[in-house]
Amino acid sequence: MIIYNVTSNIDESIQEEWLTWIKEHIPQVLATGKFEKATLVKVLVEEDMGGVTYSVQYKTNSREALEAYYKDDAPKLRSEGFKKFGDKVLSFRTELQIIDEYSVNFNPPTPKGRNRKKKKE
Repeated sequence: MIIYNVTSNIDESIQEEWLTWIKEHIPQVLATGKFEKATLVKVLVEEDMGGVTYSVQYKTNSREALEAYYKDDAPKLRSEGFKKFGDKVLSFRTELQIIDEYSVNFNPPTPKGRNRKKKKE
């Protein structure tokens, strides 16, 4: 699984307008068919540069889907936000690869052959 992460610092004067816009923008990105899921989060660390920071994490199962997004969809979708907000939004993008996921109820897999009951002969 690959996460395409877009972190954006938003000028406080447009924060509410940007939030409304991004909540409409995310479904447009998902409609490209390149991602399975997206998560919008607020970064809870104050930035020295001011503003409010958010992150959108788009999840895809393949590198090929992400590359296709860059080629086919990203230029148009990125330009829409830039036209609307200009330099009041500063974004940077990162790619993350999920290695493992854990939860409270995590049960690690057992090596083959362990914890198996032997058949009675």
